Amino acid sequence: MGTKPVGGDRQTNGSRVFRSENVDCTLRAEAAYFHTMITKLLIPALALSLFIPHLAKAEIKVETVQYKDGDTVCEGAVAFDDANETPRPGVLMVPDWMGVGDYAKSRAKQVAALGYVCFLADIYGKGVRPANAGEAGAQAGKYKADRPLLRQRVKAALAELKMNPLVEKAKVCAIGYCFGGTTVLELGRSGAEVAGIVTFHGGLDSPNPADGKNFKGRVLVLHGADDPFVKPADIVAFQEEMRSNKVDWEMVYYGDAVHSFTRPDSGTDKSKGAAYQEAADKRSWEAMKEFYAEIFAK
Repeated sequence: MGTKPVGGDRQTNGSRVFRSENVDCTLRAEAAYFHTMITKLLIPALALSLFIPHLAKAEIKVETVQYKDGDTVCEGAVAFDDANETPRPGVLMVPDWMGVGDYAKSRAKQVAALGYVCFLADIYGKGVRPANAGEAGAQAGKYKADRPLLRQRVKAALAELKMNPLVEKAKVCAIGYCFGGTTVLELGRSGAEVAGIVTFHGGLDSPNPADGKNFKGRVLVLHGADDPFVKPADIVAFQEEMRSNKVDWEMVYYGDAVHSFTRPDSGTDKSKGAAYQEAADKRSWEAMKEFYAEIFAK
């Protein structure tokens, strides 16, 4: 007696192996299932493998750009993600009194990495690159003493940014460091169409406080609480300028921070009045990111 094999039997090492139609159907069903799952996994994997080389090529590029302010030739730079062809918000950056250099370009790349096109303005003109603080002070002083010229020069850079086909013309902001902070505030006072202005340890004084009525967008001032180069009287006057002209403004003080708190090469000796402060650098950067994200989301 015994069970008769269904569908045949075979001998293996003297033992009879039984196979039922139910088992056979189950095996076929499992094979079909695994085939389907493998197909579902392989197709996306293949598509991803084809896409990865394009991802690998994506990078933030910095390109030199020549443009003019009247007869003056300027040489700035534009930073952007070359893998993205979609128009995006634009940020005009004005560097500190050292002008367009490696440090300024590294900051422009950081801004571009946030998903923006960043244009680095050249206030001094092509070939004018201060080699030290003395030369930088002379150049910055020339433009601070002539605010109409300063406004004219920065507006030329803004126009160049807005001509970039990768920039959404209605979504443009400005950012400035030290002397650049003074400059972007003058840009706002000129009535330029910018949605937001951010200054890092920038000068706040204005020869014409009534021009505060011309601001078209919001203002964020990121300030070292112990900065000896921004006079208390200038802070009071600036805040009054913002209030009396009903500007949408914010001012953030960073404790234990002096001038140039975002520049690592400023050293750490605060007694000199200018020194790097890592916490203030990181916190101010996050404040700027949040400020722009809110503006550009509209």
